[in-house]
Amino acid sequence: MSRSVEEISRGLEPTRPARPILPGERIHVIGAAGSAAAASLLLGQAAGASVSGCDSGAPSAYSLGAEAAGIPIVWQHDVGHVVGEGGRPLVDRIAVSKALTSVNPDQPELHAAHAAGILATSCQQLIADVAATFGGTLLAVAGTHGKSTTTGWLVHLLAEAGEDPSAFVGALLPAALAGAGAPAVVRLGRGGRLEHPFVVEADEYAGNFDPYQPTIGVLLNADWDHPDVFRDRDAVINTFEAWIRRFGPDATLVANAADPGVATLLPRLVDWPGRILATAVAPVADDAAALADELRRTIRSAAGPATALTAGYVDNPLSSRTRLTLHGLPGHHLESSVEISLIGRHNADDALGAAGAALVYGLEPAAVLAGLASFEGVGRRFELKGDVAGVVVIDDYGHHPTAIAATLAAVSLRYPGRRRWAVYEPLTFHRTAALLEAFADVLATADRVAIADIFAVRDPDTTIVSAADLARAVEKRGTPAIAPGSVEATADALLALVEPGDVVLVMGGGRSYVIAERLVAGLEARSR
Repeated sequence: MSRSVEEISRGLEPTRPARPILPGERIHVIGAAGSAAAASLLLGQAAGASVSGCDSGAPSAYSLGAEAAGIPIVWQHDVGHVVGEGGRPLVDRIAVSKALTSVNPDQPELHAAHAAGILATSCQQLIADVAATFGGTLLAVAGTHGKSTTTGWLVHLLAEAGEDPSAFVGALLPAALAGAGAPAVVRLGRGGRLEHPFVVEADEYAGNFDPYQPTIGVLLNADWDHPDVFRDRDAVINTFEAWIRRFGPDATLVANAADPGVATLLPRLVDWPGRILATAVAPVADDAAALADELRRTIRSAAGPATALTAGYVDNPLSSRTRLTLHGLPGHHLESSVEISLIGRHNADDALGAAGAALVYGLEPAAVLAGLASFEGVGRRFELKGDVAGVVVIDDYGHHPTAIAATLAAVSLRYPGRRRWAVYEPLTFHRTAALLEAFADVLATADRVAIADIFAVRDPDTTIVSAADLARAVEKRGTPAIAPGSVEATADALLALVEPGDVVLVMGGGRSYVIAERLVAGLEARSR
């Protein structure tokens, strides 16, 4: 059963227009181990606030950067973080992840804040307020799949062109791109200088992206996900449309018109006052120019016909690179080709989204082409963790049937003819139950499957489905599947089963990275 945004956000103030953070504003962030929460700590500090955090779990790869920046984080919840003796307010605001309020809206710190008159917002509202504090052009990347890669790619394009953006990305940016000593979920540009852009990954879950009103927005795709919030794909499309209609004045939408969900949405925007740049990868490489003409002819907003950026693409498994032939670059009468290092059609879509936003921002086409070629990806997106004793181990964030299908296809392109293990830690019980058959269909296309215990995140009901249920559904389709238990037990089981020549694709949005790391360590120990 789906729940409303109001139910999931209970205890938090409604979304409002972003406003600058006051110098020295005291802000406490609850759920500090999450990516958006850790980002809000780092960005809040950079905006001049006095920040602190807490979490009932353990430090994560996301929170390490906040602790390294000297931000105090306590690894337990306590009302003493927000109020003192007699209920005296110790902070001016708390920011809370909706992953927490969706499970425990009666969180004690939240109640204490309300009693003391302390403002309570979402982490995304805090990030939007930081963007307002910094000023500059706000660019936001949305879609069911590919947000982190595209956002990281856009940050890379801007940085390589000398724009020095600030950013929040839901995955770890490489240290060099983050401008830090280690990978991080934020990049801190030169602060409040108005000419520098601010880039955010805009997540549709429970209105997370509502505080963002970008000048340039990217919509990659609109697929059905988050069944605890969205009843069906139409509900997802409606949410994206409502968000786009809140964009700032003179906004531009960069939209992947080749995606079925986005194609359904675009005709509804005929009265929208902003401009549309339609992107699409041509099904046949030579058809990019004709496709661009079709998009300009059939898509329009109140501002006039859409502009178009299209591409043909050819994967080269031997070099693990993809050649894009782009049509519609400003000032280029002929098509321009570039090789990117991220293989697969889905990465071609992401490249066009990032390139389109960068061109709308004002980057020169030559700089965009150079940045497309030099981007190496973000953390946990088809990330090679090891190639040990003939076994390749890849870590990926895929946690939806569409994303898993795309990533398995990329494995086949990069490692043709090798036995493929699909190792999946399902993310949330409600998603697994609602999409069980679709998950089984796509996982069964691998040669071997392992399902780790489901990572609950925000699920109040952990009884509706199990990892074993999914493994059985895969086996009914003729593919051997196991469900060993925890991520640690899954890694140990794989160690006894994998053989030289295997490619092990580990996927999931929770602690699945432990499977990849533990398996590589076991293979290395065994090969000594």
